[in-house]
Amino acid sequence: MNNEQMQAEIREANMTYLMLAQNLIRQDKPEALFRLGMSEEAADMIGTLSPAQILKIASSNMLLCRFRVDDDIVWNLLTNHTASKVDNDATTKLHASILMAGRYAEAM
Repeated sequence: MNNEQMQAEIREANMTYLMLAQNLIRQDKPEALFRLGMSEEAADMIGTLSPAQILKIASSNMLLCRFRVDDDIVWNLLTNHTASKVDNDATTKLHASILMAGRYAEAM
């Protein structure tokens, strides 16, 4: 993948992320804050962007979204690669969601 292709992929990811974020924020702001892991101020700003503004912001060469999972415990739960593997996939995903929700609450 060359540099031009990578920048096009970043722009597409940014556009998709901003459109999804805006839709979530407009439909259910409290849930969007939790799912997106963003501040209320950022959500307010994204919620009011015009299509032209979204296009302009998405055209940046920097990726706007980021991974919120930054520790081995949650990654292992999400990928189900734990040493003491639980056979119930729903349980491990629920556990990961609880851990991430706790971190979101701490950040707020």
